[in-house]
Amino acid sequence: MEYTGKGQGSVSNEYAIETRGLSLWYADFQALINVTTRIRQGLITALIGPSGCGKTTLLRCFNRINERYAYVRTEGEILILGKNIYDPDVSLVELRKAVGMVFQRPNPMPISVYENVVFGLRLHTPRQRLKKTELDSVVESALSEVGLWKDLKDRLNTRATDLQLEQQQKLCIARLLPLKPEVILMDEPCSALDIEATRAVEEQMFEMRGRYTILIVTHNMAQARRASDECIFMLLGELIEHRRTEDLFLTPEDPKTAEYIEGRYG
Repeated sequence: MEYTGKGQGSVSNEYAIETRGLSLWYADFQALINVTTRIRQGLITALIGPSGCGKTTLLRCFNRINERYAYVRTEGEILILGKNIYDPDVSLVELRKAVGMVFQRPNPMPISVYENVVFGLRLHTPRQRLKKTELDSVVESALSEVGLWKDLKDRLNTRATDLQLEQQQKLCIARLLPLKPEVILMDEPCSALDIEATRAVEEQMFEMRGRYTILIVTHNMAQARRASDECIFMLLGELIEHRRTEDLFLTPEDPKTAEYIEGRYG
């Protein structure tokens, strides 16, 4: 099954992701409890909550990366672009092309900047169909989209792990783009960065908003407030509240949300 981005099934094109009664267990421990929500296309949605609340587990459900572990069990549905990702005809390869992921620490491969950007394309495209001119264009486009082309156009053969951390994290985003993802998942993408680098990555997220649906897990309340359109608050595996970020922070509907935002726990 290939994701086309046109929406298939009952979910409106207004929503990129919909969960219905989603529960997940790590062996006997239930990490997600009946999570039901809709995530809008083209927005930045932050997942917040205290450590162990289930936000990273939820994020990793969307590309089924949790299933690397044999003791993980899920119930319920996740629709991405209108298709239930647990349907038997879903290809994990195609799913993970449509739903890219940026991890907590920058993880470029110890090869050149150029080869990092085209790595996924080489992996998923028959070699005889890849022309050097096309790859060059892909590299320029991806690096331009994340604001790296000007700085790196003369350093494409530089080992990616020699770049500054901010550049490494942006490169990890650029590495996803040739595969034309619909959704980009970010798991604490700024936790290893300083203030200036964090600002640069957040600005990059704003630049990409609209073209991609972005979900970011963050422990940083200030980051969630300034860098997201909508916010999901989770606690003990349950989704407590999902609203516009401004509304969630200024007028939370659930007392548990208010207590967390006010720093009473977490």
